Amino acid sequence: MSERFKEELAKELGFYDTVQREGWSGITTRDAGNMVKKAIEIAERSLTEMGRS
Repeated sequence: MSERFKEELAKELGFYDTVQREGWSGITTRDAGNMVKKAIEIAERSLTEMGRS
């Protein structure tokens, strides 16, 4: 995952301020899991859309 994509996910999920203050090691395990879950959802949606083309 690119740094920019991770930052966008953190912003969307509401913990980007923690990342800015403490770095990625400052986020909770739950936040990290939610970020991975969201990334998978986005990837699956992208693949579905590509399959329709």
